[in-house]
Amino acid sequence: MSFIDDIKRRYISGNIVEKLIFINIAVFILALLMSVFSGLYNNEGSFITTWFSLDDDYSSLFTKPWSIISYGFLHAGFIHILFNLIALYFIGNLFLEYFTQKQLLSFYLIGTFFGGVLYVLSQNYFPLFEGRNSYLVGASAGVSAIFIGIATYIPNYQLKIRFIGFVKLWHLAAVWIALDVVGLIGANAGGSFAHLGGALFGFLYVRKASNKDIKLFDGISNFFKKKEKPLKTVYKSKEKQQKTTNTNLNQQQIDTILDKISKSGYDTLTPSEKEFLFKQGKK
Repeated sequence: MSFIDDIKRRYISGNIVEKLIFINIAVFILALLMSVFSGLYNNEGSFITTWFSLDDDYSSLFTKPWSIISYGFLHAGFIHILFNLIALYFIGNLFLEYFTQKQLLSFYLIGTFFGGVLYVLSQNYFPLFEGRNSYLVGASAGVSAIFIGIATYIPNYQLKIRFIGFVKLWHLAAVWIALDVVGLIGANAGGSFAHLGGALFGFLYVRKASNKDIKLFDGISNFFKKKEKPLKTVYKSKEKQQKTTNTNLNQQQIDTILDKISKSGYDTLTPSEKEFLFKQGKK
């Protein structure tokens, strides 16, 4: 099997986190090659950076509206993409333990969008940025949305960090946000605004969706669903009604156990709860 075939196989079989990583790497390599060829012809920037990065001038959105999303797949250098993809890998796979791949992709893209919006607004509002010409690249806004979203959903989830020990997820999220707040007047101030834009989306959406009357992401998923015809009334026999009742009770118990896992971790379950969950998984 050739190297290209192996890459294709890994991409097809990978989850959404791995697919996003492959896409970001492919775009980075392509942009790097384009920069080399542009440099040979004495051009300052590559075609990809020029047309797919997000400019600080909001009027550029009229000529390249896609840049409000496409900038999230570009990176300024090797260290930039390395740290972003490491964060995406670990945070994204934690996110997938509780939510679906479509939900992660939604957070990545919408977080990137909100990060771009806050970036453009900040560059055109605050006097600090007057006279500066900048553009935005990087997956950090999308990663921030995923990170702050999952940290809002399971704030007390604990991660074991070498040489430190167990640290609650919300503590790490607080440090993440604090670094961006401090960076609002730094050399990468535009990037910090974008990170906070993505983080704000992740926080507000999960907080709103945590309401008992609102299912997480139903607003987005239902938008793409066709309206179904009203169901006809079907009368069940007593035996079928009993089976339905037992199924509902089992599902309620499963939901309670899963909620306990999401808040405190699997190890906090009692032996009977673990046994019940195991038996249900075999059905």
